[in-house]
Amino acid sequence: MPSVKKSLIGKDLLGMGLLLVFLALFLFSDQISETRFIESVPNAWLNVNTIFLSIVLEAIPFILLGVFISALIQLYVSEESIRRFLPQNAWAALFPAAMLGAIIPLCECAIVPVVRRLIKKGMPLHVGVVFLVAAPILNPVVFASTYFAFRDNTAILFSRMGLAFVLAILIGAILYTLFKKDPDQLRTSVNTSLASHHAHPMGVTVHTKKPTIPHRLQDILHHASDEFFMMGKYLILGAFIAAMFQTFLDRELLLSIGSDQYASTFVMMGFAYLLSLCSEADAFVASSFSAQFTDTSIVAFLVYGPMLDLKNTFMLFAFFKVRFVLAFMTTVTLVVFAGVMLISGWIL
Repeated sequence: MPSVKKSLIGKDLLGMGLLLVFLALFLFSDQISETRFIESVPNAWLNVNTIFLSIVLEAIPFILLGVFISALIQLYVSEESIRRFLPQNAWAALFPAAMLGAIIPLCECAIVPVVRRLIKKGMPLHVGVVFLVAAPILNPVVFASTYFAFRDNTAILFSRMGLAFVLAILIGAILYTLFKKDPDQLRTSVNTSLASHHAHPMGVTVHTKKPTIPHRLQDILHHASDEFFMMGKYLILGAFIAAMFQTFLDRELLLSIGSDQYASTFVMMGFAYLLSLCSEADAFVASSFSAQFTDTSIVAFLVYGPMLDLKNTFMLFAFFKVRFVLAFMTTVTLVVFAGVMLISGWIL
């Protein structure tokens, strides 16, 4: 157990160290720019720093929201209440999960710890998958941002919302079929380390009497802080790699094939994955591509990115088994592409 704790502490310190370095470059850019050091740094790497910080600073508020919701679920949502809320029939449970995603404003950064916690509390794996892919798109905040970004082309707005709802249920059904005989797909090593990390006396205090409000707040903060530092490592790694792709990817080559229906859809799905934009803001970025890319590919960008991007891929691999994550990524990619192609001549 001491080796596990040392490993966790080492990873936390490394992640925080990287973040502090980039924050220092951001906060003291004026002073650094006056030194000779900055002249030796290529402009491309300065751009990497800027993009990295924009992704991290954009995502952190939603990560905080997600980990606090996760902490509340851990402390106040019982397995019995989850079982009462969901229909006993596995297929019938898919629709309520999609509806739940439509009312809770969580982006793809915040949703991962929430879904992991719900599955640990007893939510079926396939229902968690529906919630995982539906909530970052269907929530009211994303609806509003997409409306303002595409108010002159509401077909994109309704295509995004309608397609996301249907495809979320379909993705959940496919993964239920694949894993119904082996639904336990959370990584055991993560569960073990978290259990030891939360154990008394290192973690949350065990109360023999009914906890008071200060004790409850203390427990929430303990859980939320543990989740935040654990998620933060993967956010930083994913954001850094996404910033690298944004800086060094040859966009001119990709834009040259933007007029082809199939090629442009693949390209925009690739953009959505690599750019790792927060779902609350991605519509405004997508609207900037409207002149070069087809409406079909824009919808693919808006549906695929919140379901699967580079930074949440690292989080998924951290908390779920590799076989499940690979199946999830393949299913989401194929289903989104097929769904967008299906509606391309009908609505768009």
